[in-house]
Amino acid sequence: MILTLAFHIDTYLLVSYYRSMENRKKQIVDLALKLIQQKGFVAFSYDDISKQLGVTKASIHYHFEKKEDLGVAVTERILLKLQESLTLIKNSPAPAEEKLKQFIEQQAQRFECIEICPISSLQTDYESLPTAVQEKLKEVSRLELRVMKELVAEAQAANVINSSDDVNQVAATLLSSVKGALLYRRVLGDNVLAEVVNQLNRFLRKP
Repeated sequence: MILTLAFHIDTYLLVSYYRSMENRKKQIVDLALKLIQQKGFVAFSYDDISKQLGVTKASIHYHFEKKEDLGVAVTERILLKLQESLTLIKNSPAPAEEKLKQFIEQQAQRFECIEICPISSLQTDYESLPTAVQEKLKEVSRLELRVMKELVAEAQAANVINSSDDVNQVAATLLSSVKGALLYRRVLGDNVLAEVVNQLNRFLRKP
């Protein structure tokens, strides 16, 4: 009985330890994502993470030996979120126009005033990124455009926006407009973003 109890205690401690390690790993990725939105990949360091999380740099290196490894983990997180968005959009019963507007507004509103889209931030640093992170970023960028293209194509099929416009061009224009507005908002305030989103909503109404 004593041996059984000891086994259960050891198992419990082991499970707790691994959960704690996974939580720490998630915290590191969460913070790295935030720092990328605020400062960019090149500008933040393990020292920033260490100070903000109150952990040693050695514990960060335990989970992510190199900054490149952390960059890959961050881009994988972004990729997963985009895949989830794509699934939700495909399964949504909302009209095509509403889905497109919702996606644009989500892209515009989910960041704080000092933050920009993490994909845009990584794209800005592209030439300075490690090769593995560059490859992941290409995958993320292609998927982001694919999500927008599918929404635009669905809106065109529903006769919501002009079907003669090129899907690729419309998708790229919408994404670029929102991401550019986030940069201007960072400097000039919220009004710029709101005005751009309103203009895009007007653009999406078929004449």
